[in-house]
Order: sequence, then C-alpha cells, then structure tokens
Amino acid sequence: MAKVDLRNIVRNYGVQEEEASRFDRDRPALNNINLTIEDGEILSVVGPSGCGKSTLLKVVAGLEFPDQGQVLYNGYDVSQVEPQKRGIGMVFQDYALYPTMKGKGNLHYYFEVHQRTEEEMEERVHEIARIMGVGFDLLMGQKTDTLSGGEQQRVAIGRCIVRDPLVFLMDEPISNLDAKLRESTRMEIKKMLRKFKVTTLYVTHDQQEAIFMGDRIVVMRQGNLEQVGSYDDLYYTPSNLFVATFIGAPPMAILPVSHEGGTLTLADGQTLVLPDYIAGELPTGAMRMGVRPEGWMLGEGLTLPVRHIERIPTEQAAFIHGSIAEKNIAAVAPLDYPQADQVQMMPNWDQIYFFSAEDETPLYTPGVPELF
Repeated sequence: MAKVDLRNIVRNYGVQEEEASRFDRDRPALNNINLTIEDGEILSVVGPSGCGKSTLLKVVAGLEFPDQGQVLYNGYDVSQVEPQKRGIGMVFQDYALYPTMKGKGNLHYYFEVHQRTEEEMEERVHEIARIMGVGFDLLMGQKTDTLSGGEQQRVAIGRCIVRDPLVFLMDEPISNLDAKLRESTRMEIKKMLRKFKVTTLYVTHDQQEAIFMGDRIVVMRQGNLEQVGSYDDLYYTPSNLFVATFIGAPPMAILPVSHEGGTLTLADGQTLVLPDYIAGELPTGAMRMGVRPEGWMLGEGLTLPVRHIERIPTEQAAFIHGSIAEKNIAAVAPLDYPQADQVQMMPNWDQIYFFSAEDETPLYTPGVPELF
C-alpha cells in the first residue's frame, strides 16, 4: 500500500469576470494544504459545498495537477504523473461502469488493457468475488444496467479492488442510494477496506458518513484544512467556531454574551452566574457561548420558549427546539418529555464552550469527558 503526503499544495481556478461577484477571485481552491494519509488509513474529508474536498481528491488522483506543492506516494513525487500511472482505484457518485459489459467484464477490463494472462485474470476476479461476499458471483453474470444502484456500486468497488491499488479514492460513493441501502453499503465498504488495508481518501458531504468511515476526519472550508483528527478531537476540542458548529447534529447553539465579574448577560437581558473555575479563564467583555444539545440541564435557569419537540424513538430521546435571544436552541430531553410552551434550563458548565466575539478563536473548551 502507500503513504500519501501532500506538501504545500495550492490549486487555483480562474474565475470569469461575470462571476467575480459570487467568488473571491484571489482565493485558491486549495490553499497551502499539508496533509498525510498513513499507510492503510481511511481518511474522511468533509465540509460544505465548494470547500475544496473534491479538488483535493482530484489532486491526489492526478486528475488535476497542483499549481504549487508536491504529492508524494511513499516518498516519491507524483505531482505531475498521470492518474493511470499512479496505481489508484477510484469510485465516484456516478458508478461509471461499462454498460455494454456484464459485471465480470467490468472486472476483466483492467487485465485485458494491460495484457495480463487469462489465468491471472480469473484468479484475481475469483478472489475478489469471494471477498466481496454473498451474492457477488450473481452480479458477475448480469449486464450492469440491469442492476440496482447498490449492486452497481458493489461492482464498481470490486472493479477498483481487483487492480490491487496503492491508494483508494472515493468521492460521494453512496450518495445516490436510498437511506437504508446507504447504511448497509457503507458498512460493507468499510469492512472491505479494513480487510484489504488500502490507503483510502473518502470524500463526503455527510458528516455522519465521514465519522463512520474515517479513522481520522478532515474538516475543510474555503480551500483550507480547518482541523484534522479523530471524531473526539473535532467534537470535544474544536480548533475554532466553524468546526464546533459544523460537527454535531443538531448543531451547537451559539449565544452572544457579555462577561463581567463572573456573570454572563445574554442579549435578551437574562443572566447566568459562572463557576469560579470558568470565570477565571475568561476575559471581561463580549464573547460567544457554545452549548451542544446535550449540554443543557432542564428544570431551572434560562427561559426557552418552545417551538416544537422532536421525538426520536430509535434514540430514546427528544429534542426541544426553541430560541433564546433570537438564537436557535436544541436541547436533549427524555423521549416522553411532556409538551410545553416554555421550559427552564441551565447550561451544564462541564460541557460549555466559549469563543471570541471578534473571530473564531476558542477561549475555553471543556475537553473530552471522562466516560468511566
């Protein structure tokens, strides 16, 4: 397999004059990216539309060349090497199968183009079919345009794995599938990647998918890497306000507050008294307080006018939705929490975040909670 290093990668796109009002013409699609994908690691990349995650994958693949910087496979510079010479396997949102061929023909094609022997081809395809699991042999004998979306994706993945790639690149590979099939397919994909130990870059817009698939997760915004780490790193110790509000659903609520002598005053005039251990860490003046849904304690404190209660039986919980000081709030409650026009609630100070009012710098983070 391969270790992939990206060093000071810059990728610029020219912006037409008529588009200048919609884009920052000076902002690169990838802005001085430094990133390592370890040998055998699955690295998820997530971020809002236009953040550069697909461009990052294309640069790693060789579909686009960087304007500056280096792409290294096992220390070898492949920055200007064509994708077919990099030893990669790719799966896209569009399965890109050969429609005139059966499933087996799609897997055979690589060997035919590279003039491999019939014995090698059959041995490798048989091995992949066995590893891909129950029912895959049946897909080999069918035309791909007769297969369901999930079946086509299995063939597309098998076609990539049969090449024994150094690096596996996946760009929104299951976003076309319905929710139930998407869940089962991503489990199957991860099981296969674990079995093959293929170095993988997995791009998705779905943070739950990124969390499930990745050994580590990259959060991107406007061509920049905002944070790289495990889910716990991103969720409990976000590097800035953007990461804090991007990771987590429902998202963290952000309330503008003013701190004076251990007392917080909200924009609507409600006040909270800080514990001494937090008050001593915070400057005086304006700042922003971040509270995740599980960071509220019901029963006393601030008044939240209730907009609606969202009950989720599979989670055995409910989310109380409302607003404080014109900012949206979601708070976790028991599944059978009674309907009400308003509730009283208090921040759990062991789970509260503070950020600068001027920029996105964290002023105080509680860190990863002790579970045991």
